[in-house]
Amino acid sequence: MPEGPSILILKEQLGFARGKKILEVSGNAKIDLQKLKGKKIFEIKTWGKQLLFCFNSFFIRIHLLMFGSFRINEAREGMKPRLSIKVKTGAINFYNCSVRLIEQNPDNVYDWDADVLSESWNAKAALKKIKNRKDTFACDVLLDQEVFSGVGNIIKNEVLFRIKVHPLSLIGAMPLKKQKELVKEAKKYSWEFYNWKKQVVLKKHWLIYKKIECPRCKIRTTSTYLGKTNRLTSFCVNCQVVYK
Repeated sequence: MPEGPSILILKEQLGFARGKKILEVSGNAKIDLQKLKGKKIFEIKTWGKQLLFCFNSFFIRIHLLMFGSFRINEAREGMKPRLSIKVKTGAINFYNCSVRLIEQNPDNVYDWDADVLSESWNAKAALKKIKNRKDTFACDVLLDQEVFSGVGNIIKNEVLFRIKVHPLSLIGAMPLKKQKELVKEAKKYSWEFYNWKKQVVLKKHWLIYKKIECPRCKIRTTSTYLGKTNRLTSFCVNCQVVYK
């Protein structure tokens, strides 16, 4: 599943469509496709892992889910797109994804303060939210999109390793200092992820995710599925403290 930084990069790649009218639209998405034809794309936004095509009185929400993909100015051979949009300056095809048409203003739907890559990101609000989730595991709270919109599994693993917190630590048992570190690193690492992804060097900077050896302790790491989210989690039993 693409994380927030990857979706932000996609938004930048689609800059050619901003302000353009849709000339052709097709796909097997269960929405009124003809509602899009001839409409101008006023803005393209992101909220966490969601890509938003904004029109005058509605918007299209694209979520790539676990196995979604896209192609710009080309198509995947032998596969029908969920949504295909063509404007004068180019085309975008989405596959195996969720497509929704929402007849509202995105500002009335999304909490921009929760998006770790938004200019409106509010660290104090995030800290307050996690304090209200005292019985939640650290590995789960980082994937809570109401708190850290855009944070995905890679960011989760790397943030917990950086702040030396075991993924099964309970938020309420963590010292306030560690809670603050978690919030701070969630944003910091998300922006580093964004920059590394653009430079095509992201994997080179992974410290713990899918790694066999802990770079700090030089012992074998543990990789298993943890938490209510049941996502793959890599961690070091020696240097990542369990708070419970």
